[in-house]
Amino acid sequence: MKKTEDRKQKTENSRLLFSYPVLCSACLLLIQAGCTVGPDYKPQDVNAPAGWAGTKNISSPDTMLLQWWTEFNDVNLTSLIERAMKSNLDLRQAEERIRQARAASGVANAGFWPTADATGSFTRNRTPASTIAPAKMTNLFQAGLDATWELDIFGGTRRNIEAAEADIRASIEDRRDVLVTLVSELAINYVQLRGYQQEIIIAQNNLKAQQQSTEVVHKRYEGGFVSALDVANADAQVATTMSQIPLLETSAQQTIYNISVLLGQEPASLLEELSPASSIPLTPPEVPAGLPSDMLRRRPDIRRAEAQIHSATAQIGVATADLFPKFNLAGNIGTSASKLGDMRWNQRSWSFGPSASWEIFNAGGVSSNIEVQKALQQQAVLTYKKAVLTAIQDVENALIAYTNEQEHHKALIDAVTANRRAVDISTQLYVEGQTEFLSVLVAQGSLYSSEDTLVQSTRNLSTDLIALYKALGGGWDSQSPDSD
Repeated sequence: MKKTEDRKQKTENSRLLFSYPVLCSACLLLIQAGCTVGPDYKPQDVNAPAGWAGTKNISSPDTMLLQWWTEFNDVNLTSLIERAMKSNLDLRQAEERIRQARAASGVANAGFWPTADATGSFTRNRTPASTIAPAKMTNLFQAGLDATWELDIFGGTRRNIEAAEADIRASIEDRRDVLVTLVSELAINYVQLRGYQQEIIIAQNNLKAQQQSTEVVHKRYEGGFVSALDVANADAQVATTMSQIPLLETSAQQTIYNISVLLGQEPASLLEELSPASSIPLTPPEVPAGLPSDMLRRRPDIRRAEAQIHSATAQIGVATADLFPKFNLAGNIGTSASKLGDMRWNQRSWSFGPSASWEIFNAGGVSSNIEVQKALQQQAVLTYKKAVLTAIQDVENALIAYTNEQEHHKALIDAVTANRRAVDISTQLYVEGQTEFLSVLVAQGSLYSSEDTLVQSTRNLSTDLIALYKALGGGWDSQSPDSD
């Protein structure tokens, strides 16, 4: 008799064990056959201009944009950028946002699978004494396993996973955008620092020349050849030039502080390294304009905006799935005994079955949420279109600024050459007594002004080109691991 019962029990266990994977497979087929509600994402179609208005198109290899700072041939600049890529705090925050998005995607994917909870409990009960029985103490040990599975018939969970994956892409593009901004900002600060240092050198050189002229004026005044007015004018010019140097030194030191913070270091940590003066990095001869369509595919902010549209579109599907019923499979199995050692598998209890729920009235909350998601999706589309227009404007601004600054720079070179000649002639004539000192003052002032402006123009050429590299989205590698 006992053998017959054991045989029946084994048959029942086998049937149950066989039915579970069959049932799970059937559920998976049901999910795959189910519909996915909500709109499907479609890539944005933007009509890029055929060319740039600022200059003729010049094709540039992707490698030129990848590490554009190396085109300046400045080892110090390259070293600073490489260090900033490892230690910049904004970039590290962006990397943490990628980790966060990937973890959030894991949460979304978990919703696609069953959940199981193991339970266990111990209770001790006391039955009070009565007229017919004394008080009684009883123990109860329980152990069980509960499992539930919400079937994604209408694709709400799949849409949520789709949105999470789009959020990962958006966070990756956000890091790339931070990287593009970082290298351009660091390069601009470096160019500005070298520009201030060159301005200081020019001011110091002009100060020496003016001091020498002042000595000549004082000797001629002592000899009775000139009036005190010439002395006063000479002294005033020396003092004016001298007053400019501390301001330039302040700007240079503050720029070093900016660079240090971009590297994630204390503001004064790079003073010793960057205080020695150096020349402004020279711009490469070729302008890497490329085509507008290339820029739109490369700019991280545009790529991020497009990923955000994808995420917002998927969220419409998540909200739409709430209009439909939800189907669940639930089951539990457990056993109990008054003594822990008496718990037996053949004394288990179990239950299994499907369930459905459908929120048939919520005062329009689901419909309103769908409209909210649609509005957010349209906002994302408008953000994308604005990002495209802004990107095109950034490139055009940088191109026209760089092109015109080149003409400005050439004219300033001629001006400096002419002003130096004027200083030499006016100084010689003054020493010979053939002209007034006012001519020397005017010539020296013009020379100082033109030399200072030439340095600023050289600096502007480099910063305009850096702005162009940034506008084109240069500074990140399309083959880097974070692009997967």
